[in-house]
This record gives sequence, structure tokens and C-alpha cells, in this order.
Amino acid sequence: MTRTAGSHGPTTQKAIQDAGLRLIHHHGYAAMSLRQLAGEVGLQVGSLYNHIRTKQDLLFDLLHGHMESLLTALDQALAETADPEDALRRFVAFHVDYHITRKAEVFICYSELRSLEPDNYAIIVGLRRGYERRLIAIIEQGVARGCFRVGDAPVAAYGILAMLTGVCTWFRPDGRLTAADLIDQYTAMVLNAVKGP
Repeated sequence: MTRTAGSHGPTTQKAIQDAGLRLIHHHGYAAMSLRQLAGEVGLQVGSLYNHIRTKQDLLFDLLHGHMESLLTALDQALAETADPEDALRRFVAFHVDYHITRKAEVFICYSELRSLEPDNYAIIVGLRRGYERRLIAIIEQGVARGCFRVGDAPVAAYGILAMLTGVCTWFRPDGRLTAADLIDQYTAMVLNAVKGP
């Protein structure tokens, strides 16, 4: 495939990231080749290096961009609420919606974490812990105010995250439930879990 006419700079960079995301999601990081990636965006393999240094850099940039976007969007969703129950409702709605609308990014962030080199791995894990800490803080605040009853806030948070993230594996937009239905059901389950008997 020949280079796309007029492709340059930021436009080409975005095309490379979009194609890289699709290829890694479909084939896996180890199986994806830079030759495939170059072909997807209409570049010669040698020209690809004008935009990315290595395949590892591409993976890191995809995961880092995903985590930065996730954290920024979550902070916006949680802004201007001081009530733990409201914050937890917002967290559930945000997490479910984000994870069903950005399935490819979420999938590779979980499945390809193992493919990162140690320094890159530490950065992404640190960002993931930041996301987890936001949920832990909501639960701890609810416990402190007497509206949540959990014995261990981090364990409760990890359980909630595992349940919510599971929607990526089975939810279909054309299925029996709408996204709004799903958010309502998961919100009810999460609130029941943290409020206790």
C-alpha cells in the first residue's frame, strides 16, 4: 500500500495509534508486526519510524493515553459531589459506560499489561492504582459517615471493579439490555453490597 496523500504529522500519528489499537486488539501485541501496522496506515515500514521508535513505545503510548483519559473523565464525572452514595452512583455509571464504549482500549489495557517492559509497566500500574484509590476513597468516606458498611474498603473496591469490568466480556449494544438498564442494575447491586444488611 502506498502512503496516503497528505498524511503527515498529527494526522498520521493518530492513524498509527488507531491502527495499532485495532491490530493489537485483534491479533495481540506479540503477533502484531510493524509491517502490518505500516500497511494499515499506508506507510513504508522505514517511514513508520518517523512516528514511533518501537512497537513497545506504541503499546505504552496506547495504554498511557487510555489511562490518562480514563482518570480525567472520571474526575470530571465525580466533580462537585461530596455525598459518598452519589459519588458511588456516579462511579458505577461512569465505569460501566466507559468500559462498554471503549472496549478495545480496556481489553488491551488488561490483556497486554504483561507485555510492557518493567519501567513502562510500573507507570501504567501506578495510574491504575490511582483509579482504584478514587473508588477506595469513596467507600472509606461512606464508611466514615455511616452510610456504608464494609469491613475492608480496598477489598470492597477490588470486588466492585472486578464485577463492573466484567461487562466488557458479555455486554452487546444490540442485546436484551440497554446500557442504561445495565447501569441501573449494577448500581443497585453495588449499593446493596456496601450498605450491608
